[in-house]
Amino acid sequence: MSSEHEPSDTYSDLRSPRSEFTGDEFQPDPAAAFVFTFHAVDEELDPDQRWSTWLEVERGSRGPEPRPSWVVTEQAAIDTELGVLKTGKEADVFLIERAVEAIGDNPAKSSLLAAKRYRTEEHRSFHRSASYVEGRHTRNSRDSRAMAKKTSHGRGVAAGQWAYAEWDALNRLWKVGVPVPYPVQVDGTELLMEFIDDGEGGAAPRLAQVRPSKELLGVYFQQLRDGMRELARAGLAHGDLSPYNVLAQDERIVMIDLPQVVDIVGNPKGMDFLMRDCHNMATWFTNRGLEIDEQELFADLLTTVF
Repeated sequence: MSSEHEPSDTYSDLRSPRSEFTGDEFQPDPAAAFVFTFHAVDEELDPDQRWSTWLEVERGSRGPEPRPSWVVTEQAAIDTELGVLKTGKEADVFLIERAVEAIGDNPAKSSLLAAKRYRTEEHRSFHRSASYVEGRHTRNSRDSRAMAKKTSHGRGVAAGQWAYAEWDALNRLWKVGVPVPYPVQVDGTELLMEFIDDGEGGAAPRLAQVRPSKELLGVYFQQLRDGMRELARAGLAHGDLSPYNVLAQDERIVMIDLPQVVDIVGNPKGMDFLMRDCHNMATWFTNRGLEIDEQELFADLLTTVF
């Protein structure tokens, strides 16, 4: 008879390094935890290519969530410049393809982006810029002095401010449903956004370039008025709205060029800018056969502001 202090056979078995519960057939191979699968990536890029800058920008400089499924966020993605979409006094717009090859179980993915790059030296030629920025403030006093003196640093700051002003406007307006391109990211003076195509691989035409039917004209105006209402509800006016700053993508319209978006109340000329937007668009639709009263449109928008 065993003593009460002696371990039982059961306890002895549990302490045994070779118990039936810890047999070799149940032991994981420690080396398996350190096995990695690598896929070679060609790091030689063409002159018109660069590695995606998605992860290089600050978190707040990436597009709002939920992000569209077409946005490419992989670190291995490559940006390829495909050509110029538009040249302007304050910025040039380029067509960019952001693509990543299939890696392992992850499929290939790509999307086309519009890269708007604000100029530094020539940016001062942006018309009526002083009127647009009334009510805006620059936090950094050194930057403010440099901008006032129009030094090279000041011009760079100004260009960056316009890029971030448009970035902020696109984020704010996209979230509330205004028909604007989805803002992908901003990096210094470069703003990447959704490329609005014509369904056949080219860029969507500007509203001024199309001749829609009477029925489609009504569809376009309804979308435009809804977009202007949402802008006004946010206390904003486009500030430079015209048939040249609206794209026609099949039956959808998209407002573009928003760096000068105006605070209707905070800007002393806010109401004037709103009225001019109404005049420009009402005139175009009326000339195309859809009678639009600019004063009625203006009054309608004001009801959403106050």
